[in-house]
Amino acid sequence: MFIDCHIHVLEYPRCPNPHTGEQRLDFAENQVKLLEQHGIERAVLLPIGSPESTCFVQPNEEALSIAAKYPDKYIPFCNLDPRSMFNTPDADLEYVLKYYRDKGCKGIGEVTANLHLDDPRVENLFRAAQSAGLPLTFHLAPQEGGFYGLIEEEPGLKKLERALQKFPDLKFFGHSQVFWGEMAANVDDMGRRGYPKGKITEEGAVAKLLRKYPNLYGDLSAGSGCNALMRDEEYAVKFLNEFQDKLMFGTDYCACSSVGLLSKLGDFLLKLRDEKKISDTVFQKIAKGNITRLLGL
Repeated sequence: MFIDCHIHVLEYPRCPNPHTGEQRLDFAENQVKLLEQHGIERAVLLPIGSPESTCFVQPNEEALSIAAKYPDKYIPFCNLDPRSMFNTPDADLEYVLKYYRDKGCKGIGEVTANLHLDDPRVENLFRAAQSAGLPLTFHLAPQEGGFYGLIEEEPGLKKLERALQKFPDLKFFGHSQVFWGEMAANVDDMGRRGYPKGKITEEGAVAKLLRKYPNLYGDLSAGSGCNALMRDEEYAVKFLNEFQDKLMFGTDYCACSSVGLLSKLGDFLLKLRDEKKISDTVFQKIAKGNITRLLGL
């Protein structure tokens, strides 16, 4: 029923979480069963490419290996830290991305390096991604330090807008609290860092940018994407209908502690369809049609 645009998974164990002693991510053999139980046909596998969010970096070869083992379940992305190859904006990242593209990777991400979105090294990655013809999933952070993700410190997603203008042929997949917090206008700092509640009385930067820029798409995964819709069902219906060609179902499922994400968004979308608040055509596009088209599956 669904194709998930955003999943993380391991092939072999890593250093456990120092706070809980548990593995940070689930293993593919277990995750495959859970995906099937929740009606998720296939999932885009995003390797961990920067150290900010974990104590390890996951090689692209691991994503390719998992996808080869479960070819009917996983769609591999590659990942590349903008600081790769001598931490310079002149690094030949295009060569690397094209190498993994030719190995079967369908996109890039999730980009989580804690660098400013307009940092020359980040723009070098965007330029290389655009040249390689690969879409890019990004995570935004509200500040330097204490977070993972590209830094967009001021409300309004102004740096993202400049990137959309500067790289018009690069498909950006928007994700994270900072991105989805901008569903409403005049979002405060806490709203950008977490999961704001309440009715959306005035649309924010997300709708304006989706409407204005054909190269921006919405990754609805995680608590951030789900909350952006569920905080105001009436607005969500308008949003889903208007941007039906630009939104993608996702979960961001990675560990057993987040298993609830596998059903929350899907159940909400099914509810809206069954109540005829969105058509089956809209549902199918968001559930799997858009990601199928964008990745050429």
